[in-house]
Amino acid sequence: MANDTPSKVTSLDVARLAGVSQSAVSRVFTPGASASKRTVEKVRKAAEELGYRPNILARAMITGKSRIIGLVVAYLDNYFYPLAVERLSVELQKQGYHVLVFMASNTVGDVETVMQEILDYQVDGIVLASVSMSSVLAARCDDLGIPVVLFNRTQPDTRLASVTTDNVEGGRQIAHHLIAGGAQRVGYIAGFEGASTQIDREAGFLKGLAEAGASLQDRGVGNFLHDQARAAALEMFAGRDRPDAVFVCNDHMAFAVMDVLRGKLGLDVPGDVAVAGFDDVPISAWAAYDLTSFRQPLNAMVAATVETLMERIADDAVMPRKHKLSGQLIARGSTHPAKDTP
Repeated sequence: MANDTPSKVTSLDVARLAGVSQSAVSRVFTPGASASKRTVEKVRKAAEELGYRPNILARAMITGKSRIIGLVVAYLDNYFYPLAVERLSVELQKQGYHVLVFMASNTVGDVETVMQEILDYQVDGIVLASVSMSSVLAARCDDLGIPVVLFNRTQPDTRLASVTTDNVEGGRQIAHHLIAGGAQRVGYIAGFEGASTQIDREAGFLKGLAEAGASLQDRGVGNFLHDQARAAALEMFAGRDRPDAVFVCNDHMAFAVMDVLRGKLGLDVPGDVAVAGFDDVPISAWAAYDLTSFRQPLNAMVAATVETLMERIADDAVMPRKHKLSGQLIARGSTHPAKDTP
């Protein structure tokens, strides 16, 4: 009985049809390798005619380079991260890399499992967006020569590069803005307690309040989750002695808080409660929210992440750097402008 299974097309078949060497075919399909325009045209035409597709994983086993970057993210329901994933992917693709996106939670066990999957793909580098890494995993990646960049997170581990906004300064500026607008009873709704972004934003906020001669009246925890932020807002604002201003650790939670204030409790924003968030995602500017927020410089963060990753892939002797970029307070209608001083 005849075997009807078609034979697999190889790079040698493409080379014969195009009239070039097998190494020329390899160069055409290797990002960053040089080949003349005429050679590229002949090889691409022959490959299309034969239905040839290069085996990226097989090439990785030969060259030791997969041209794959593993991107781990935990909060895709937060509008900041889909934008970040899109822009990181585009910029890495411009550098000739493919991006594999993995979802993880902030639990140590889940991150460990996801990291093992990533390492199985023999990635050339890893970007962790919104998740942290254990010292054991950091050591393993370092031993394997796989550079890791934390995006919108930082850790003291010197083996890990990181790119963040100056979260402390952002929290500080928000505190000054709320007090300057006349706030007297100030609340804060925290994100995930173990996240460096949460820790730094709250530290900056408390510092700013102290500088303005004020203190925190009430604190809730939303864990960066919509439902938990709603619950925290209901608890914080249901009483008579409620705060007249609140800083919510990110915009995703701030939207939930504003919905509770206006839709559930019948309060006016900012008449009864001024609300500020952090990130300045596009929806913050929508008329439905008009949210005052501290803008993270997303494009600059992406550029620094890709630059750092490429540097370390090219030369593993390059020391990991921790970038802290300046953000900008964007004042909108959810807070009061500064009151005139006598």
